[in-house]
Amino acid sequence: MWGICSRTVLGMVKPCALMKPCHLVKPVSAGRVAGRYLSHQKGLPGLPVPPLQQTCQRYITALEPIVEEDELKHTRKLLEEFQKPGGLGERLQRGLERRARRSENWLSDWWVQVAYLDYRMPVVVHSSPGLVLPHMDFTDKQGQIRFAAKLIAGVLDFKTMIDNETLPVEYLGGKPLCMNQYYEVLSSCRIPGLKRDSVVNHAKSSVPPKHITVVHNFQFFVLDVYHGDGSPLTADQLCVQLEKICKASPQASTQPVGILTTQHRDSWGKTYHSLTRDKTNQESVSLIQRSIFTLCLDSARPHTSQDSYRNAAAVQMLHGGGSSWNSGNRWFDKTLQFIVGEDGTCGANYEHAPAEGPPIVALIDHVVEYTRKPVTERGHTASLPTPQKLHFNVTADIQKDIEDAKSSMDTLAQDLDVKVMVFSHFGKNVPKSYKMSPDAFIQMALQLAFYRMHQRCCATYESASLRMFRRGRTDTIRSASNASAAFVKAFDDPTRQNTEKVDLLEKAVKAHRSYTNMAISGQAIDRHLLGLKLQAVDEKLSVPDVFTDAAYAQALHYRLSTSQVPSKTDCVMCFGPVVPNGYGVCYNPMSEHMNFAVSSFSSCEDTNTGELSRAMEQALVDMKTLLDQTPRAKL
Repeated sequence: MWGICSRTVLGMVKPCALMKPCHLVKPVSAGRVAGRYLSHQKGLPGLPVPPLQQTCQRYITALEPIVEEDELKHTRKLLEEFQKPGGLGERLQRGLERRARRSENWLSDWWVQVAYLDYRMPVVVHSSPGLVLPHMDFTDKQGQIRFAAKLIAGVLDFKTMIDNETLPVEYLGGKPLCMNQYYEVLSSCRIPGLKRDSVVNHAKSSVPPKHITVVHNFQFFVLDVYHGDGSPLTADQLCVQLEKICKASPQASTQPVGILTTQHRDSWGKTYHSLTRDKTNQESVSLIQRSIFTLCLDSARPHTSQDSYRNAAAVQMLHGGGSSWNSGNRWFDKTLQFIVGEDGTCGANYEHAPAEGPPIVALIDHVVEYTRKPVTERGHTASLPTPQKLHFNVTADIQKDIEDAKSSMDTLAQDLDVKVMVFSHFGKNVPKSYKMSPDAFIQMALQLAFYRMHQRCCATYESASLRMFRRGRTDTIRSASNASAAFVKAFDDPTRQNTEKVDLLEKAVKAHRSYTNMAISGQAIDRHLLGLKLQAVDEKLSVPDVFTDAAYAQALHYRLSTSQVPSKTDCVMCFGPVVPNGYGVCYNPMSEHMNFAVSSFSSCEDTNTGELSRAMEQALVDMKTLLDQTPRAKL
């Protein structure tokens, strides 16, 4: 039902995303001139292919805390056979090394294809993350329009840096990072196919788009955001245009075509083929796909308490709340959708294929800061052309597809349980004061929380950035280690001394930091194993037994799929679990508090979003208490 089998066969996990901020990413300092995009890119190293024996050994080590000993013995035998001199492993390794010499990045094209474009579950919840901004200070239509206008102007301000190739180069540990993803998020869109999707970036066309798409009451409009001379519309001018759009769509459409983008990709591929046979529909869809981004002007949600509001806001950004709310007020194939609710609920949703989280978060941080500035440039509003409403000819068959999409979306919306938790006891300054990586500290708290709930360790995915390499995407930090297992098993044992528990915590944190450094250096195991498997497919060889082994499936069954998303803005990103009995956990550690978004499926009896959130909170508090109560001389 959930489609994890196809991803497990390929050695995949939903590649949630995002930067490894325990190594803070820093832009080039003020006063230094950012290099031109192409020359900067050429100076980056290619992604290495790790040594075969190294990966096989590290794979066994990664399995130890999550796989039973008898299974491990079987896997060791398979790996010994795989690594034999002159054997299949060596042949595939040589093939990968040849691929690496001939390409900019041996992994990236494969990765986009198998992780995203071949993946057939709906992008909603299963792939596309949502991002929740702090509640904005407006509660009516006028406030919504004013904020949305400034938001558009802020995005265009950021786009100028992209267009001029003057984005500050980011650095990680003193090394420059690949900036390619920044050039992929605007004017791009996913295109559904019958068996495989594709992505088109219109920013690279001979006539780049000058418009955005605005959705209001399930109706789509083209809004030109540049004048004929190439200058952007001012916030005041954008206000006038958005008012025209809202007046032209006072009632919700009974044909919410956007809901079709929430379908299973095979279903949407068939519907898309039928929909775009009509010339009017084809032109409307093309204008949405070509637009710089989509702005969703959402209706207000019912008033709720502060805690419930955060959860409702996460739902709004992740999937829109269902067909009776705002799920039809979207085009989920669009790479970037900004969402502005009439009640001040704001954020974004992004389609994952072109980019990870860092460029999205950087753009949003820039936009939020921009919206806080006073409007200075007024601009004439009298001669602005009326925004163009997009029309769709909806046949009986398409209407049936719309109704089916509504039903499926509502089922998914009702099943997904999302909780946003603001952990207010302390922030990242506490682990720092004990000379521990905040990210590793949080990951160990998550391991402890899960162990307390289930009395076992599980495969845990945390995304690591490969942006030190040209066109780098992500690899996996495996947070469940032998060191973390030793720590969580000892923590609640009354026979163990506090000094011993602190020692185990320190070792677990160091092991996590070590794996993180290994991963961002291109020496982790998961993408290499995937590459070896895909190389076998590429060479039309039988898939090696090590990839059909039960232990490999278990290693890829990530009951904890996690990511740290730092931002200047006090926001939180959210995403769905990647397995039916799993959790999605995203967090943003601030100096004095931490934001968490936890998700699971209500239909699974083995998971409970609220329980994991509470266990996570308790684990963090207990770990700090342990450190506070243990003499510093022992640390």
